Amino acid sequence: MERKLMSELLKWKDKSGRKPLLLEGARQVGKTYLLKDFGKRYFKNTAYINFQNPSVELIDLFNGSIEPKRIITMLELMLNMKISPAETLIIFDEVQDVPRALTSLKYFCEDAPEYHIAAAGSLLGVYLHKGTSFPVGKVNSLKLEPMDFEEFLWENDRKNIIEFLKSNPDENTFNEILSDLFKQYLYVGGMPEAVADWMKNKNVETVREIQKEILINYRKDFSKYTDNTTAVRIRQVFESLPAQFAKKNDKFLYGTIKSGARAREYEMAIEWLIDAGIIRRVNRVDRGDRIPLKSYADPASFKLYFVDVGLFRHLAEIPVEVINDKTAIFNEFNGLIAEQFVLQQLAKYTLFFWTGAQISEVDFVMQYGAEIVPIEVKSGINVNAKSLKVFREIYSPKISIRFSLKNTRLDNDMQNISLFKIFLYEHLLSTRAENV
Repeated sequence: MERKLMSELLKWKDKSGRKPLLLEGARQVGKTYLLKDFGKRYFKNTAYINFQNPSVELIDLFNGSIEPKRIITMLELMLNMKISPAETLIIFDEVQDVPRALTSLKYFCEDAPEYHIAAAGSLLGVYLHKGTSFPVGKVNSLKLEPMDFEEFLWENDRKNIIEFLKSNPDENTFNEILSDLFKQYLYVGGMPEAVADWMKNKNVETVREIQKEILINYRKDFSKYTDNTTAVRIRQVFESLPAQFAKKNDKFLYGTIKSGARAREYEMAIEWLIDAGIIRRVNRVDRGDRIPLKSYADPASFKLYFVDVGLFRHLAEIPVEVINDKTAIFNEFNGLIAEQFVLQQLAKYTLFFWTGAQISEVDFVMQYGAEIVPIEVKSGINVNAKSLKVFREIYSPKISIRFSLKNTRLDNDMQNISLFKIFLYEHLLSTRAENV
C-alpha cells in the first residue's frame, strides 16, 4: 500500500542532524504498516517493539535506566537480534502506553543520534499535552492522515491517469472513471484497513463492519485514557457530530450536544478529540486579504469535521444508495459529505471558513504560500456561488476554487490558470473543480 509520507520518511533517514522520529496520527490510519514497510524496504532489518499491553520484561526495561546503550543491549537480548545504527530501524509502537519509552528518545537524540529510531502512537497529541516528559526540540515529527483520494487512486491502479491529469487538469475524458472511484471513496474513505478490504472483496458490508469496529475502538479510548466525567462529555460531543452536520450552521452549536450545554463544559472534550486526531477544527476568519490567516481566526467561532469521510458516512448512517446517487452525494446533509471530502484532501493545511456581509460564507479559506485561496463547495450542479463572488469582489484573490459536479473549467487569465494548475497538481481534489 503506497503512502505519500514514505517520501518524507526517506528524507528523514538521510537527513543531516537527524533526530528520533515521532509519527503521529489517529488510531488505525496506518502508522504501524507504514513504519514496518519503511523498515522492510530501506533497512537490512527492523527491531519492532509494541508497547500496547507490554510484557513485564518490557516494563522493567524502561523502569530502569533509559540510557541508550543499556536499552540497545537489552533489546538485542529480548529480540535475539543485532541492532546496527546504520542498518536497523528501531520502531517503538503505541509508545504512549509506556511514557518512559517516549522520554528515552531525548537521550537517543543527545547521546546516540546514529540510531534510526521511530516512535508511533495513536494518542501522542493527548499525552504530550498532558505534560509527559518529552523535551521540545529532541525529535523530528511527521503526521499520518487517512489515505487521500490520490492514494486511493493509486490502490486502484490509476497512476497513469493521475500523471496525465497533473499535466492536463482541464481534460475531462476520464470523468466517468473518476466519478465512479470518487463515489467509492466517499463510501470506503481512507482508513487503510477499509481500503484494503474494498480492493480485495468489493463488499460494502465488510467495509461497514470495519468502519464500525474502528469507531468502537475510538469510543473505548474515551474511557481508557480519561476520567469518567471527561469520557462522558467526549462521547456526547462525538455522538452529536451528525446532528451538527445535518444543520447548515455558521458555527458549532453546543446546544446540539444537549439542551443547555455550555462551552466551558465541553471545551476539554473537544480538545481531547482534536488531540487524538479524531476531529478537525476549522475556525472562522473575517479577513481574506492578510497573512498569516491564523492571526485573524476567531477561536470562539468554529466548525468540527471528522478525520475521515468514510467514518463520517458510517457515523451519520448514510446508506450506500445515497453515495451512488451523484446528486444526493452533494445534497445530503447540506453538502457536508462533499465538504468533508475537500477538507480531507487538504489535511496538511490549516483551513478556515470566512463570513462577511450579506450573510456570505465561504466554506474554506486557506493560505497557499503567499496567496489566500477561497474554496466553495457547491451542491450538485448548481454553482451559483454568491458568497464566493462577494469574497472575490472584496479581496480580489489570484485564484478561487469552486468544487461541484460540473466539469473542470479554467478562466481566461493565463497567470491564474498556471497557479490553478499547480494547485490541482499538488492536491488533485478531483477533476470536478473550477478556477472562477
